[in-house]
Amino acid sequence: MTADALTPVLTKRWLSPQSWRLATYEKLEGYTALRKALSGTPEQLVKLVKDAGLRGRGGAGFPAGVKWSFMPPNEDKPHYLVINADEGEPGTCKDIPLMMADPHSLIEGCVIAAYAMRSHHCFIYVRGEALHPIRRLNSAVREAYQAGYLGKNILGTGYDLDITVHAGAGAYICGEETALLDSLEGRRGQPRLKPPFPAAAGLYAAPTTVNNVETIASVPYIVNGGADWFRKMGTEKSPGPKIYSISGHVEKPGQYEAPLGTTLRELLELAGGMKDGIPLKFWTPGGSSTPLFTAEHLDVPLDFEGAAEAGSMLGTTAVMVFNETVSVPWAVMKWTQFYEHESCGKCTPCREGTYWLAQILERMVEGRGTEEDIDTLLDVCDNILGRSFCALGDGATSPITSGIKYFRDEFVALCEKNRASSPELVGAS
Repeated sequence: MTADALTPVLTKRWLSPQSWRLATYEKLEGYTALRKALSGTPEQLVKLVKDAGLRGRGGAGFPAGVKWSFMPPNEDKPHYLVINADEGEPGTCKDIPLMMADPHSLIEGCVIAAYAMRSHHCFIYVRGEALHPIRRLNSAVREAYQAGYLGKNILGTGYDLDITVHAGAGAYICGEETALLDSLEGRRGQPRLKPPFPAAAGLYAAPTTVNNVETIASVPYIVNGGADWFRKMGTEKSPGPKIYSISGHVEKPGQYEAPLGTTLRELLELAGGMKDGIPLKFWTPGGSSTPLFTAEHLDVPLDFEGAAEAGSMLGTTAVMVFNETVSVPWAVMKWTQFYEHESCGKCTPCREGTYWLAQILERMVEGRGTEEDIDTLLDVCDNILGRSFCALGDGATSPITSGIKYFRDEFVALCEKNRASSPELVGAS
């Protein structure tokens, strides 16, 4: 990887003094893309984002331009743009620092995207515990209103847009777009049955697009740089830069911006290598709801296709790195306890399944498991996968099935330890 390939795009202002202030943002090309965008038509912007190949950075990787094009062209109902800033995936920490260090890049992206979708009201739904980013964002929104970048008749173009920053109540389920919309409407955060999809009937039953923070913050750079420039980074099917959150047993955990398709081997180099030189054992490419990888996956390209071909998902690029001192069943148990706690309870497979998965894993880790428990775990996972209302259920099965796939011997060893310490089990099959 050349140094040139690592020229920062999304993070280029993060280290500037008072990078969150409007004055700093304007000095560093801030709001130049907005002027350019407002001089064009909504259709031109949608086409530009399609041509650039920008894909959703919230985990699913759906092409952003295609999503925008689903919005109806007529304005008989209000159109809404909703920004999903409810960052709750374990290990993920890219949107919160972005809102902290460079909130105006998100706001500028919101105005451009809202204009492209003929929306006049944008909601930014921020995780409730993230108090500092909420304050930064509110302050930046006030600055943008005062400077004429928000409100009525933006920059004299006749286009109006209001932004509302909304603090969620700290539920992981509200990262799912329809649960987020229910929460925004003042109801309990639970996923909706689709169809209808948000583009047809979303917030207040009106056409709505839900996009991730990093997706929308990428838009001003595409407007200024053009589709071809954006495609020079990343891979053909997954173009552009990406913020990778690296945590765990590395020397320098943190946010690393690199082109999509970067491998863990290259990311570890950026992060100073494995902590204390203890070898890598397993890692997640995109948070705990993506299947585990092992040391043999060091050279898997971390883009949407590469991760999927190797049997996992890119997710939110939350790279959690674990060395050889960590027990896989223990780590899997901790994640499963999280999913059990965060299940909204709306559908039976996830509500009951995560409860039983956590119970079985707790028993195994305490040394009271049997080998039948391994088959029971896989059977319960099979009954949850693809049968729950939203992706939380599917995500909850990922660490278990992949943990057993790569480290079955560790689960078996726990059961054998139990058999050895329980005389009545000796001789039992």
